[in-house]
Amino acid sequence: MTEKAIEKYLVKKTKEMGGRALKFVSPGFSGVPDRLVLMPKGKMCFAELKSQGKKPRPLQNGVHRMLRDLGFRVYVIDSYMGVEKMIKEITDG
Repeated sequence: MTEKAIEKYLVKKTKEMGGRALKFVSPGFSGVPDRLVLMPKGKMCFAELKSQGKKPRPLQNGVHRMLRDLGFRVYVIDSYMGVEKMIKEITDG
């Protein structure tokens, strides 16, 4: 499964749930997650999309750690099931 297919699925599923998965780009700050996921009732997280079985680069892991240390949820997703799990976690909890 490609990163592009998973990202497209994420965008579709969040929109169906009344949310948005915005493309996240931060010029001058490399390694940020691919998407900022905004859901109803102020729920949000960051999503790093990868092709199935692929892992984040060391720079990305460092940025993910920094965001988590600030209290944000960061998900690394490499499947449709990962998208479903993320949506369930952020909308239920």
